Amino acid sequence: MAQDDDCAQRKADNARTATQESAMIRVLLVDDDQELTAMLSEYLEREGFETSAVHTGEEGEIEALSGLYSIVVLDVMLPRLSGIEVLRRIRARSQVPVVLLTARGDNIDRITGLELGADDYVPKPSSPGELVARLRAIMRRVQPGDRHTCEVIRSGPLVLWPGKRQAQWQGRELGVTSTEFSLLEELARSAGQVVSKQDLSLNALGCPLTRYDRRIDVHISSIRQKLGPRPDTKAWIQSVRGLGYLLIAE
Repeated sequence: MAQDDDCAQRKADNARTATQESAMIRVLLVDDDQELTAMLSEYLEREGFETSAVHTGEEGEIEALSGLYSIVVLDVMLPRLSGIEVLRRIRARSQVPVVLLTARGDNIDRITGLELGADDYVPKPSSPGELVARLRAIMRRVQPGDRHTCEVIRSGPLVLWPGKRQAQWQGRELGVTSTEFSLLEELARSAGQVVSKQDLSLNALGCPLTRYDRRIDVHISSIRQKLGPRPDTKAWIQSVRGLGYLLIAE
């Protein structure tokens, strides 16, 4: 009986923590399927999120750039202005976190979206619970909570402020997405050492690494492009076959 009481208490504590994490998180849903957005809105609001929904790419672009939302859930298959094009326009002006809704098995859209700066993707159809888990994982990274805002991580020309989620490269602001920042932070904390993809997935993405999951590879490729090559033409982030990635320390 005592074990049952402890289990019930843990479940209640977990539910309370999840609700607190969702408080004041405003989610913008961009999908032409109004029945789906109504269902997702109802589910997300039960989980403690605030939601708004629009149904065209044009409206999605305007709302995503309004500064009113914590995170955007964007369907790839929108009429007229596609979700991929909306993402491209958002990333030209904002680093607001974006989660793509993609057709299950459509790897081309997923990879294209990640390369353009999407933070994550959720296949359609999927359970609303999976979307909630992805949203919370991203927002935990974006809102690091009790971290000291004065903490600074330095590795050669790279400077990171985890509390403020700011990055500088060679004295200039480095425009990275929230997911790219999290990956770069994990690598910088272990600069000069190999960090496994499993650890990167758990610590930076907030989920276990799954087979055939290329999200980390695509994000790392994007970070490499933003850092540019070293003077010896090698990449600052090295792939170590079968092990993971290494940020070269200087």
